[in-house]
Amino acid sequence: MNSQTFNYKDLSGTQLLLAAFLLALSNFMVVLDMTIANVSLPHMTGSLAVSSAQGTWVITSYAVAEAICVPLTGWLAGRFGAVKVYGICLIGFTVFSILCGLSTSLSMLVICRIGQGLFGGPIMPLSQTLLMRIFPPEKHAQALGLWAMTTVLGPILGPILGGYISDNWSWHWIFFINVPVGIACALGGLRLLAVAETTKARLNIDAIGLGLLVLWIAALQLMLDLGHDRDWFNNTIICALAVIALIGFIVFIIWESTEQHPIVNIKIFRYRGFSIATMSLAFAFGVFFGSIVLIPQWLQINLGYTATWAGYLTATMGIGSLTMSPLVAKLSTQYDARALAFIGLMLLAVATFMRSFWTSDADFMTLAWPQILQGFAVPFFFIPLNNIALAAVRPDEVASAAGLMNFVRTMAGAIGASIAITLWDSQASVARSDMVARLQSDTTLQQLQANGLEPLSSLAIISQIVDKEALTLSVNHVFLIFSLVFVFAAGLIWLCPKPKSGGAVGAMPHE
Repeated sequence: MNSQTFNYKDLSGTQLLLAAFLLALSNFMVVLDMTIANVSLPHMTGSLAVSSAQGTWVITSYAVAEAICVPLTGWLAGRFGAVKVYGICLIGFTVFSILCGLSTSLSMLVICRIGQGLFGGPIMPLSQTLLMRIFPPEKHAQALGLWAMTTVLGPILGPILGGYISDNWSWHWIFFINVPVGIACALGGLRLLAVAETTKARLNIDAIGLGLLVLWIAALQLMLDLGHDRDWFNNTIICALAVIALIGFIVFIIWESTEQHPIVNIKIFRYRGFSIATMSLAFAFGVFFGSIVLIPQWLQINLGYTATWAGYLTATMGIGSLTMSPLVAKLSTQYDARALAFIGLMLLAVATFMRSFWTSDADFMTLAWPQILQGFAVPFFFIPLNNIALAAVRPDEVASAAGLMNFVRTMAGAIGASIAITLWDSQASVARSDMVARLQSDTTLQQLQANGLEPLSSLAIISQIVDKEALTLSVNHVFLIFSLVFVFAAGLIWLCPKPKSGGAVGAMPHE
């Protein structure tokens, strides 16, 4: 990213602290919106009269739009200035937050969530860049600590806020709460950070690469989101989307490999350490994000949890994440990062395997223990994998590598969420058919009718029980599959070259 001379004395004292607070707050708002909708989905689907699978589009559309926009951040900042782009993105994000809250149909909500993602994508990296810019080098550690804290707190508080707001106000307000924060950060940021603006230059943009990127990602996500409702590859539209996604991806890879100014620098995948670490991260984060989308829906639909209590349960993961993050950051400079990542991924596999034994009458703590264990495991896989990947590339390629990892991680999350809900729905149908085929309901019907219930009412009660147990069996199957994916990701990490000293950047041989 281009920079111009900036005197740290131009922004000091109270103004510096306020600018840092606004940057951290804007990052928190964007990260919060990635998870705040998870526990509100049952409220949304009920209000908009759509299925759970269709409701997931609210989450995946935001993630995909954000993923597409991340590679553009460097070009936008270099062409128009980091502060200006930051302010415009905040204004756009706020406007689309209002439109999300005003949505009266799923189509409108998904379109507005795409707008949110497009404007929200650059805010996270730009807030980090500007924090580093306004603080002197000796204060960079504290600045990054502030930024990292908001990044960790967002996913923890998101489910709690989303659940409370949905239960006590309306799901529309999970978007309206962004408005005062977005306006304050935009106006305050543009005013305070004007002195820290970066140099603008006429930069080339890989328009064809960008078009191909949008094409294959959109086709792939549409295929995943629509496939279950349209009987997958027995449907012409799904087959067409699959062909477009495949051909678009192949052409995209070929084009980006030869383009002088690629929108995504895929040449970084020539480093074995980066490629393996990123692949492991993609598999792990895909099933991790799929789980945190699936769990709140199962809790509310099957166990009768309110959105608030589903949020509390989901947020128990934050206990371990906040506790272990500083420790793991220190350990990753002293021990083999591959071993730390392996431990984290295996702990995630264990936590996910524990969920495969959940029942419809499980109490709160039975459900919470895997969440707590997962919270302790997340820093062990996330921090070392990032260190392994970035240590594998040259110093001048770290920025591009970090952007590419963020793109892959975000896309993996969107794909994982779609697959999780699709598996849950399809496995529930299989489980229900299997139970109905073996069900001996005559005795139960007679007992219910003996208690004064009508025949139709008795059948309805049995049907509800079967549906409930089918959804539980299905969620167990999904978690069993996901635990195996974590084990695969853990084994994959040992294919990375051994770091020379821990996992610090620059410590790994460039292979």
